[in-house]
Amino acid sequence: MSTDTRIEHDLLGDREIPGDAYWGIHTLRAVENFPITAQTLQSNPDLIRGLAAVKLAAARANHDLGLLDEQRRDAIVAACREIIDGKLHDQFPIDVIQGGAGTSSNMNANEVIANRALEIIGQPRGTYTRISPNDHVNLSQSTNDAYPTAVKLGTIFAIKRLLTALGELQDAFAVKASEFHDIVTMGRTQLQDAVPMTLGRAFGSYAVTIGEDRERLGEAESLVHEINLGATAIGTGLNAPAGYAEAVRDHLAQLTGLPLVTAPDLVEATQDVGSFVHLSGVLKRIAVKISKICNDLRLLSSGPRAGFNEINLPAVQSGSSIMPGKINPVIPEVVNQVAFEVIGNDVTITAAAESGQLQLNAFEPVILHSLHKSISHLESASRTLTTRCIAGITANPELTRAAVEHSIGLVTALNPTIGYQAATMIAQEALKTGRGVAELVLEHGLMTASELERLLRPERLANLTTV
Repeated sequence: MSTDTRIEHDLLGDREIPGDAYWGIHTLRAVENFPITAQTLQSNPDLIRGLAAVKLAAARANHDLGLLDEQRRDAIVAACREIIDGKLHDQFPIDVIQGGAGTSSNMNANEVIANRALEIIGQPRGTYTRISPNDHVNLSQSTNDAYPTAVKLGTIFAIKRLLTALGELQDAFAVKASEFHDIVTMGRTQLQDAVPMTLGRAFGSYAVTIGEDRERLGEAESLVHEINLGATAIGTGLNAPAGYAEAVRDHLAQLTGLPLVTAPDLVEATQDVGSFVHLSGVLKRIAVKISKICNDLRLLSSGPRAGFNEINLPAVQSGSSIMPGKINPVIPEVVNQVAFEVIGNDVTITAAAESGQLQLNAFEPVILHSLHKSISHLESASRTLTTRCIAGITANPELTRAAVEHSIGLVTALNPTIGYQAATMIAQEALKTGRGVAELVLEHGLMTASELERLLRPERLANLTTV
């Protein structure tokens, strides 16, 4: 970094700023005040792009309404486009958790955009009489409408990637459902033998449940499209000209390609974070259900000699520093841990939402940070589960069929043919002797081998046909 500096002033006094920094005095004070997580805004590029998009749309709307001249508009728009394209993200050094309801994040964006815009028109950084972070970049705005709108944009960007990742996971389970279509296995309830089914139906159910979660996530995303831009400080629109809310929304929708709508009551919308609470609940639902699937995968692959051993998870690394040959289900385990984190994030978001007072919720930074972790980590976990685990799962059909034929639960499938009393007798004898149900049914002459084979066809056990 250059040793040159510049002096900037705020209501607390003067501070020396590195000459080559695009951020300014407000950012400097926030860096000093919030040494919390060692994670900066740079770790959330979606938020930074959201902030730049809001500022770009505002510059255009302010120009349309005669508040911003063409030169300033064009310079601000050009600076914002660079940030949207991924440049200058290293100029956002503030901690992700901060006091002030996001004011520091908003001012960080205002300062970076203003100083880059000044460069574009050939002026030195810090020449705020020409392009000001407050008077021009933040024109017709407050942190209380610009920041929540940027948060929603960044959240939507992230949700769309999660939806894609969940779609890939759903497809992977569907492929395995087809591959395991004819493999007979034992269905279980309460970890006890229930009735026969196919492994394909089991994996097909996972595809269905992921599909349902994608639908719920899409519904939750739609609620996030309602914004309060134009509300300014508390929702009354003070210091924003007539027509600004509609104009800035239209520019932002055109820029992002999103069907954004202005909230019908901006005072309510400025204090309400209900869409984030709802979204977090859906993310928790997804996490819980994927974690349950991972529990199943770990159980079905347990062993290999002293467990279920009905499926084989791909070996991706050695499992022990002391036990030679041991392989652990590390991919489902890491996904389980992401799920635990998402559940905890939901608690944080719930507490932060409840703790808002009067016309503003001051705790949106931690809401954003928690949502960002939940969405991004679920995306990564889903992709990891798809590529490093599900795609490589194989089955042990001989073992699963032998377990079915030896299981007491098999009598349930035979009950309509041999009758309840005979089925009970076979079950008791199988339990007492340890012999298989199919073997005893044949020995007692209750069915012929061909009849038994027909009843044990995969299609019938999976209830796919009436055979």
